[in-house]
Formats: sequence, structure tokens, C-alpha cells
Amino acid sequence: MRWLYGAVGVLVLLGLWEAGHRAYGDLVLPGLDATAATLLLLARSGELAPAVFATAAHAFSGWLIAALFGTVAGTLAGLHASVRFTLQPVAIILLGVPAIAWVVLALLWFGGVWAVVFTVAVATGPIVFAAATEGALSLDGDLARMARAYRAPPLATMLDVYGPHMVSHLIPALASAFAMSWKVSVMAELLSGAGGIGDGIAGARARVDTAETMSWVVVIVSVLMLIDHGVLQRVRRRMAVWRGDGTGAGR
Repeated sequence: MRWLYGAVGVLVLLGLWEAGHRAYGDLVLPGLDATAATLLLLARSGELAPAVFATAAHAFSGWLIAALFGTVAGTLAGLHASVRFTLQPVAIILLGVPAIAWVVLALLWFGGVWAVVFTVAVATGPIVFAAATEGALSLDGDLARMARAYRAPPLATMLDVYGPHMVSHLIPALASAFAMSWKVSVMAELLSGAGGIGDGIAGARARVDTAETMSWVVVIVSVLMLIDHGVLQRVRRRMAVWRGDGTGAGR
């Protein structure tokens, strides 16, 4: 029944969209039919697929950098108090700086595609760092001592003792950061002109083409919904089952 409630919510939103169009006209809010026609035109003209792939590349590159640095730094911070006390204020500062400010700075420092990648990495990295830190802090010391008592090889200890516990903390954070990376990437592309969906929105804005703007918005929302249903919800259910908290079923 959950999908039915979701469908009702989407239909209500579409109804409000059409009501807004009828009340304010095409310039303020284009109708559903005009947006769908423009979206089909973008697909047929060959603009849509390259833009989506470009944004995907930007988002994935920034997310991958954030995942690597955030995981390593967070794990070290969780295992060593001195590292934690040093890096936690830095992570808070990075998280507190608005993404739009990072875009402006990145344009001055790098420009182009690297401005987008850097903005994604610096905006999502603290999320991964926090999850890795929490995972390392909550490691079961008894299991580690038992592994040492039985002289388990370091690789086996890492994979069988530390690995599953860290994964249970990291995977949900990595999935959420990946979804966030798309939104940050589009915003950075809009200002940097590095291509992608954001560049399409910038072009539509320059032409005062509201229908095209809404078409690009529909594209990014559709991608995020696919990520949420295809990745995030599955991750949440798997992690709930792994932890045995029972929250993954019947909701």
C-alpha cells in the first residue's frame, strides 16, 4: 500500500502545479503539457542524455573523493582521540560553509569541471567523515581483543571484525551523500558553465524559457527519486535487517 500513498502524493503535487499554471500563466509556471513537450524535445534533440551523463560524472567524481577522504579521516578520528579533536572542528567548519560559497571559491581557484567536483567533495565529505568517526568510536572492543587472543591475521581481523561494523555505519551515509552530490553538482554547474543539467538550467534562465527550466527540474527530480528508491531505501532496509532493529519491514 505504500506505493499507493506515494502515488496519491505525486498526483496532488501535479494537481497543484496545474492549478498554479492556470492561475499565473505560462511565464510564471508552465503547464504540465508544455513541460512534457519541452522535455520530449530535449530528448529528441540529443541534449538530455549528455547533460545527465555529465552531471553523473561530476557528482560521482566528487562523491568518490569525499568517500575516500571522509572514510580514512573519520576512521582515524574514531580510533585516535588526538586526530578526532583536531579534525572535528574542521569538519564542522566545512559543513557550515554554504555550498554556494564553495562554488564561488572553487570558480576562483579551479574553474570549469574541477570547480564542480571540488564543491561536491567538500560539501559531502563531512557527512562521510561523521559516519566513519561514529563507526570507529563504537567498535566492539571485546571482539577486537578476542581476535588478538586467537591471533587472527590482521587482514582477517579487518575484514571480519571491523569491516561489517564500519560498513553498517558508512553505507547509509555514503548513499545519502551520493544523493546530495547530484543536487550540489547541478547548483555548481549552473554557476560554472561546466556542462550538465545545471548548465541546461542556466541556458533556459538566460532565454527566460520557463518550460525548459521546469523540464530540467523534472529531470533532476526524477533522477533523485530513482536514486532514493533504487539505492537509499534498499540500503536502509538492508541495514535495518543487518542490525536486527526491525525497522526495515512493514513501513
